[in-house]
Amino acid sequence: MENRRLQLHEVLCELLGTRCVYFQPPESIEMDYPAIVYGLDDIENTYADGGVYLSTKRYAVTVIDADPDSPIVDRIALLPLCQFNRSYTKDNLNHYVFELYF
Repeated sequence: MENRRLQLHEVLCELLGTRCVYFQPPESIEMDYPAIVYGLDDIENTYADGGVYLSTKRYAVTVIDADPDSPIVDRIALLPLCQFNRSYTKDNLNHYVFELYF
């Protein structure tokens, strides 16, 4: 069974159209924009018969783009089990944060 996070990585690369997708990057990394940064945000467990029946991971996915009308935002928003959380601007770049179950 292939790693689900790596599958998510490939989906995000395809939506972005480049390989500028970063999983929990260190601050020292030099990123190219537009970019997508994502990281594990939560793990929700469903219990049955005294144990974990199902474990679902939630990722925080941030689209970073100089374009305030970035088409990437619309592409991410259409993913199943994805919800827009907030947006903000930092260093003249627009950040759009989503919560995504994958």
